[in-house]
Amino acid sequence: MKVTRRSLNALIAGTPLAAGWTISQAAERKDSVIVGMILEPPGLDPTTAPAAAIGEIVHYNIFEGLTRVGVDGAVTPLLAESWAITPDGKSYTFRLRKGIKFSDGSPMDSAAVKFSFDRARAPGSTNKAKKAVFDNIARVTAEDPHTVILTLNNADATLPFRLGENTAVILHPNSVDQAASKPVGTGPFRLESWAKGSAVTLVKSDAYRDAAKVALKKVTFRFINDPAAQVAALLAGDIDGMPRFGALQALKQFQSDSRFTVEMGSTAGKGVLAINNRKKPFDDVRVRRAISHAIDRKAFIDGAQEGLGKPIGSHFAPTDNGYVDLTGKYPHDVEKAKALLKEAGITAPLNVTLTLPPPPYARKGGEIIAAQLAKAGIVCKIENVEWAQWLSGPFKGNFDLTIINHVEPLDYATAYADPNYYFGYDSAKFRGLVSTLASTSNARERARIWKDIQTQLADDAVNAWIWNPAQVAVYRKGLQGLWSSSPIFANDMTSVRWAGKA
Repeated sequence: MKVTRRSLNALIAGTPLAAGWTISQAAERKDSVIVGMILEPPGLDPTTAPAAAIGEIVHYNIFEGLTRVGVDGAVTPLLAESWAITPDGKSYTFRLRKGIKFSDGSPMDSAAVKFSFDRARAPGSTNKAKKAVFDNIARVTAEDPHTVILTLNNADATLPFRLGENTAVILHPNSVDQAASKPVGTGPFRLESWAKGSAVTLVKSDAYRDAAKVALKKVTFRFINDPAAQVAALLAGDIDGMPRFGALQALKQFQSDSRFTVEMGSTAGKGVLAINNRKKPFDDVRVRRAISHAIDRKAFIDGAQEGLGKPIGSHFAPTDNGYVDLTGKYPHDVEKAKALLKEAGITAPLNVTLTLPPPPYARKGGEIIAAQLAKAGIVCKIENVEWAQWLSGPFKGNFDLTIINHVEPLDYATAYADPNYYFGYDSAKFRGLVSTLASTSNARERARIWKDIQTQLADDAVNAWIWNPAQVAVYRKGLQGLWSSSPIFANDMTSVRWAGKA
């Protein structure tokens, strides 16, 4: 279904519940919440698959890590009650909380931590943070049941933050083979059911250490990709909120509706037109630079994101430490793009395939990008694919161009220091910068290297970086505790409750 502002307005006006629905009618279930999500995950084990939708469901709800990254980006203890760092920054000693249990009632101790981290850093591990985090761990020592020592190859001041991401959650050693479909964690909820194509339902875990403080008995994540359907579901009371609302064309209607709360927050996302650096003619930096010059970031943000986002010029978000504004590197200049293509020996038209995953930013934004590239002589054949097809195609390196939002914070090493990553950037100079950063603890020097990293990526025009998305959340009045920003991709339901519900 093609969604326009007119169709959304008509839908809103024509929804029977729009005039008569009240919060008391729709929120009779004060101990449960139904949350809308745009994408369904391919599995429920965040340590083996890259999809951010996995973390939206399981992170902090089913699975927990040693640390917690809060909505403000601050790092606090979680399964670890404290940690100490040696002066050289190469050894971290974590003291685990006592009395922690998995949802099946078995204890969580240092052996489970060692198992999880050894698995993540093992040869053949598919953990997306393997190279960036776990390959730097030389040894994991379970000193006693409640003490874990991580010995690093190089100092890493960001480790407490990285251990709060979903890639570092602690798994049940005896159930790890079924974690993708039957996860067992230490969080406040456990899996009740997964109706493929429809919804995942979690229920409160009696084994959780602070179960009395968790207000919700049931959380359902319902998958609604279509923007018009998101609007209809909210208006009908079928869902209680969408932490990442996709129907931005309808935002003003919800902002003016007293039954709903609309919040704008920040994300760590880097929205890019990804380019296959392995494939001719994209292996020529002049072609990649031409693509960057052909793109009008503001027009993209206005057209695909209703103006909600910030332009970026490299693989860092404005909220990241060390962010440098490089948006002036490739100003929108169609004639410059044409000249670079000619210099590279390209005879127009250059025919390419633009592969688009399901999110609205890709499907709607893809049409905008295709129109912009066409003006420079690059003709895009648009190929719409489902998420599973994108993971088995572009994410495996089989593509020309694709639009994707990289949501993980500080993922420059994962994405660009590995030549086998899907867009195939292979630069010894860049890998040297990442290595130098890993062994540098001085804050001023780290800031300098971060600048060099961003500049290097921009100079090589590895991808065409477009926008840092805002987080737009729409939910019912009375629902409290949902995250307003996403320093990491999670829907932490631990403290979510309805107003007035103890």
